[in-house]
Amino acid sequence: MTDLIPTDSAPRRVHLIAVGGSIMHNLALALHRQGARVTGTDDEIFEPARGRLAAAGLLPEAEGWDAARITPDLDAVIVGMHARPDNPELLQAQELGLKVYSFPEYIHEASRDKQRVVIGGSHGKTSITACILHVLRFYGRKFDYAVGAQLAGFDLMVQLTDDAPVIIIEGDEYLSSPVDRRPKFHLYQHHIGVISGISWDHINVFPTEEIYREQFRIFAAMTPKAGVLIYDRDDEQTQLIAVPTSPDVTYIGYGPHESVVRDGQTFLLTKKDEEVPIQVFGEHNLRNLSAAREVCKQLGIKGKDFYRAVASFPGAARRLELLARGATSVVYKDFAHAPSKLRATAGALKQQFPGRRLVACLELHTFSSLNPDFLPQYAHCFDAPDVAVVYFNPHVLEHKRLPPLPPAAVTAAFQRPDLRVITDSHELAEFLHAQPWADTNLLLMSSGTFDGLDLPALAARVAGLEAQ
Repeated sequence: MTDLIPTDSAPRRVHLIAVGGSIMHNLALALHRQGARVTGTDDEIFEPARGRLAAAGLLPEAEGWDAARITPDLDAVIVGMHARPDNPELLQAQELGLKVYSFPEYIHEASRDKQRVVIGGSHGKTSITACILHVLRFYGRKFDYAVGAQLAGFDLMVQLTDDAPVIIIEGDEYLSSPVDRRPKFHLYQHHIGVISGISWDHINVFPTEEIYREQFRIFAAMTPKAGVLIYDRDDEQTQLIAVPTSPDVTYIGYGPHESVVRDGQTFLLTKKDEEVPIQVFGEHNLRNLSAAREVCKQLGIKGKDFYRAVASFPGAARRLELLARGATSVVYKDFAHAPSKLRATAGALKQQFPGRRLVACLELHTFSSLNPDFLPQYAHCFDAPDVAVVYFNPHVLEHKRLPPLPPAAVTAAFQRPDLRVITDSHELAEFLHAQPWADTNLLLMSSGTFDGLDLPALAARVAGLEAQ
């Protein structure tokens, strides 16, 4: 274990700039739990970060930046993406010559003596990581982790310990910090790497598909001697960069796990002709399970043991999350906005419930999804639903300094003439409540909140549970 937080001397002092961020406040809590003296600042701190930091005694007395908080006795300063390059605390740390880490740099430093497994890809990262963690915990294995979402059964998104021999890291391809433009997953220096698939995203950072794909090529090339690269063998973009190029690296391609669907239940088919019921469904999740199985195999988990554990895997939180189930309808919400995820999720529900209509609603919320230059990537990605709705708030466009987006341009980009485009949340609620829901499922997809739409009430209405 690194000497960042030695156990045989005074606790190390660590300061986090932009501590209110989702992953940053979890890192602060993890370091506090490990024994470090942790301080942090931010100009805005919202729930749940505010309450969790307060409960641990880590909530700053006041919001805002103050260079005086950066003192020479700090052992490390960690800066989050929310901070700007001219942040006064960051400038002070640089002036004092303090060691300044980005989040991925710190995670690498804290896991120098561990086996590092990094899960990369445009989609499926969180689900694959969650499955691996579920299996390892099922068998009482010691492990550390860093994941970009709150997972069911784990109180923190980051765990750092002295004795865990391995760390499982969700490898985001976005930038590391305001002063480090390298993708996060380049800095972890994996021993076992996964590429779950490549689908152009983050157009504000990677303006072309080729530049975006190049980041994954670099990641693949960073696999060390005696390392392992696990990749989706059917993904066209991944095929361009994950081809075996080093005789010293083990390359493992995977596809969707063999399965069968009966009465809305998916079963994995094992090599011994056994059927394993699982709680997730859809081809994309079958691919995620295959990737997780290959990683677990590298970590010493045998096939039969993997299947025993994965039967109780509930899926990653906010990924195809079941909101309500009625006699003839189900309602799912998925943390999705990318075209590839849109196609996969809608297709999964149609395959799982072939006898039911599907109403699907997508909220365009990210910079890429609202960008006119990126919108053509959505062509025919929303063909599976029987009723397809796209919602966006024009004020979000203003906030992201994007040009106005005519609804007709959205319809043209999706290449679906009957696409319903709505820009008012009240109109969206009225439209959905007015739909006939007998033998019909509802899928809601967004990385936002549909501007406060009452999803529990809507789900109860769809599933026919209002009077129960």
